[in-house]
Amino acid sequence: MSLDNNKNGKKRMKVYFVSDGTAITAEVFGSAMLSFFDVAVETKSVPFLGTKDQAEGLKQQINLEVQQGVALLVFYTISDVAIREIIDSCNCHCYNLFGDLLSPIEQALGVKAQPTAQKAHGMKEGVYDGRIDAINYALANDDGASVKNFAEADIILLGVSRSGKTPTSLYLAMQYGIKAANYPITEDDFSTPGLPKVLKDHKKKLFGLTIEAQRLHEIRTGRMAASKYASARQCRYEVDEVESLYRQERIPFLNSTKLSVEEISTKVMAEMNLVRHRQ
Repeated sequence: MSLDNNKNGKKRMKVYFVSDGTAITAEVFGSAMLSFFDVAVETKSVPFLGTKDQAEGLKQQINLEVQQGVALLVFYTISDVAIREIIDSCNCHCYNLFGDLLSPIEQALGVKAQPTAQKAHGMKEGVYDGRIDAINYALANDDGASVKNFAEADIILLGVSRSGKTPTSLYLAMQYGIKAANYPITEDDFSTPGLPKVLKDHKKKLFGLTIEAQRLHEIRTGRMAASKYASARQCRYEVDEVESLYRQERIPFLNSTKLSVEEISTKVMAEMNLVRHRQ
């Protein structure tokens, strides 16, 4: 398989993520492996592929694209042997993401694997309910909207406006079932020493987010251009002040500038010794 170059000189290809479930596992595993290669990738997810007819239809589509000269890979997680065989017979490289892993794990555990469609991302009812509760909590306690429920929080994220508090709170809730509140540190809070009063009783739950002042300026300018709120001077002031507060109060904090919400959340979980809620 030879790859064509795109206009930036990068090799380009198309990748299918195929699954009998949500295709999330195939996307995550496949994308992680592709990140090691400097290629331009067009991706297409095919979830809930559960019948031979669907598999044959996908095979025809893939083979047609290959015939037209498209450089193509397939990453898949499929439990049904007959459907796997159809996908493997496509005229391109196909990778069973579980295939090379299950056998040695079976040997280590002494238990035969019993793959089930959609099981990898299925949830027990209690886990699902817990995540819904955590999402509702994050929404109700976003941006300091309510401070009376802080006692229920697993974590309270702090930061200046537009430093990543809300997306991180929601991701922690959706992915881990963590009840994450967040509280905005504003210019008014810098006028008095120490933490805002509403936070003092919950200091062990506090985690700070910060961001490079230039990036904060760019984000705020996109929302409120030519305002004091978005000015480079104001952004530098707020970032300097909030980081000083974190250090004075010994609050752990993280610079979110170059991190994805997934990376921020993982680092927060590790730093605060939080555990995914499974029930």
